[in-house]
Amino acid sequence: MAELLTVARPYAKAAFEYARDHEALDSWSQALSFLSVAVADDVVRHRLNSPKLDSEQKVSLLVELIPEQQDEALQRFLTVLADQGRLMALASIADQFEHLRAEHEQRVEVDVTSAYELDSQQETKLANALKKRLNREISITTQVDKSLIGGVILRAGDTVIDGSVRGRLNRLFDALTA
Repeated sequence: MAELLTVARPYAKAAFEYARDHEALDSWSQALSFLSVAVADDVVRHRLNSPKLDSEQKVSLLVELIPEQQDEALQRFLTVLADQGRLMALASIADQFEHLRAEHEQRVEVDVTSAYELDSQQETKLANALKKRLNREISITTQVDKSLIGGVILRAGDTVIDGSVRGRLNRLFDALTA
């Protein structure tokens, strides 16, 4: 996994810088996202790993799969990946591209796990508090986990804030048994 991230990083950075400089972040983001899903498909992966196809044919296969016509730069990018045998790294490249884009746009994705469904007013209040604290635009995704008993767990990148009742009980148990 770490090796794949290391391999993907320079390609993601190059793609991001090109897209940023040519004001094409949205189209590149969509294309890379689509391609990362495509290479995860068993049939497509099997075709891309076939020794019978050369790099040009592999790129043609992927370009045909993209729903919208992309510029030639994307095709050149895919050609470089194919020539280097890196097409299977497209999922990691897309992930890192999105990370670079979020940093550029000063935006952070926050996953909120709560013991109960949050209403829109609670989500807005939470987003405003996080925006103030992190000094970034906030995108929230929520999910429900009844085992939390109460409270929420926030995940933003590498940061995890556990404000759940279950988390507090676990910390209290650890303190009492230490």
